[in-house]
Formats: sequence, structure tokens, C-alpha cells
Amino acid sequence: MTRPLADFIDRAQRLFVLTGAGCSTDSGIPDYRDADGQWKRTPPVTYQAFMGELATRQRYWARSLLGWPRFGHARPNGTHAALAALEARGRLEVLLTQNVDRLHQRAGSRDVIDLHGRLDQVRCMGCEARTPREDFQHVLLAHNPGWDQLDAALAPDGDADLDGVDFSPFQVPSCPHCGGILKPDVVFFGENVPRERVAAVHAHLARADAVLVVGSSLMVYSGFRFVQAAANAGIPVAALNLGRTRADDLLSLKIEQPCAAALAFLLPSASTA
Repeated sequence: MTRPLADFIDRAQRLFVLTGAGCSTDSGIPDYRDADGQWKRTPPVTYQAFMGELATRQRYWARSLLGWPRFGHARPNGTHAALAALEARGRLEVLLTQNVDRLHQRAGSRDVIDLHGRLDQVRCMGCEARTPREDFQHVLLAHNPGWDQLDAALAPDGDADLDGVDFSPFQVPSCPHCGGILKPDVVFFGENVPRERVAAVHAHLARADAVLVVGSSLMVYSGFRFVQAAANAGIPVAALNLGRTRADDLLSLKIEQPCAAALAFLLPSASTA
């Protein structure tokens, strides 16, 4: 057990938890950044490119067709289980996740805000209809037979590394209801988090008495701003993360250990051992 981390959590009665990609790496989902907070790979597609260019949508959905099966079947790991156990004790104000994998919910967490949306849904940008991503996978395969046989390595957030391929023949289905552009129901880079979602997070933060960051470098401003707001309000902030975070100078405690191992003491089996 990491005693300083355990003490920090024990002192909090209304803990605001913010999680990032480091929570899901043990579930087989790659993260985006290295220990210095730098990109490990080409940055993700932007909202402007996806909406404005058919070629970008072809490349995105072709890679997603190959990446989705493994992403969609990922299972929660010890980090998700530990945070669900903490919520079950009535100690959490909210769990705010930057991840789009819904693994917190699968682990049993209920009071979760998906800051950047959810990859298991597809949204029509015209009529706002939602479709389960698993159903859309069958549509993609029907329009693009043989593409699922290509060899590709898993990349973050359901993407796949598929290089040296001509994407121009790939057929991108339109919304069956209105013919609109279909997009994963997530917040892309260059896209704003919905205003009502941000307001809900700030309302939870106003009630919190401590903030714990788990598995995030906080390099993306959409998450960092809440830690910054907490620090400005005098709310203590701790981070559990391997490597640098954008908020290092705002932290009252930092633990550089793998998330699941550092939080294992929260699991029921640990408390009875």
C-alpha cells in the first residue's frame, strides 16, 4: 500500500476523481503519450478534418473497422475495479473520465461523466440519431467486404495502424434516416465539450473536498482546466500517474506507480487479506 495515497483518499469525504488513458492500458488499450507527456504517434484526427473531408472519413472508418473488435471487447482491469469499490463506499463526489471506452461503467461505477463522450455509439451529425457502434460495425463490413482481413496493429481509442493503403475505395455509410455524416459520439480534437457537460462537472467540483487524478498527463486542456480550477479554489489535488503531468506544480501529492497496483488496497479482497 502507498500510505500517502491511502491517507489522501481517507481524508476526503467527497472525492472528485479524474481519469485518463493510463487507467485502461492494462485492459489492452494503448495510450497516446509518453512519460514526458509527448505524443507517441501522429495526433488524432481533428473535428474539422473529419467533417470537411471525405478522404479523412474514409481513413478514419477503415482503421476503426479493424480496431473496433479488440477495443469493443476490452474488459475492466484492477484500476476500474478499485475506483468502483471506492464509489460503493459512498466516498466519491463524481468520477470524471477522459476515456471513451466505458470501462468504468462496466466495472460497476455509476456516477460517471464521460467528458469526451463514448466510442460505443455512432452519432448522426444531421438528425442526431444514435446507433450502437457494434451494429455499425456490421454496416461497415457489408459496405466494405474484405477490409477486415487486412493486418493492422491496435492504436488508441479503437483506431488501428494501417499504413500504405489506398483508402479511396472505402465506402463510408451515411445516416439511414437523413443521409447525414456519421461520426463516433466522442469529442474530437478541435471540437468543444458540450456546454451542459462542462457545467455539470463544475457543479460537482464545487462540492468536492479533494481531487485525485488517475492515469492522466492532463496535457489536454479540457481535463486540465478542472484541476486548475480546483487548485485555484484551494482544493487539494493528488495525481497517480507514470511520468510528467501538466499540473505538476499544482499538486499536493504525486505518486508515480502503475495505477492498478497503487489502488489495489481499495479492493475488498485487499481489505480482508
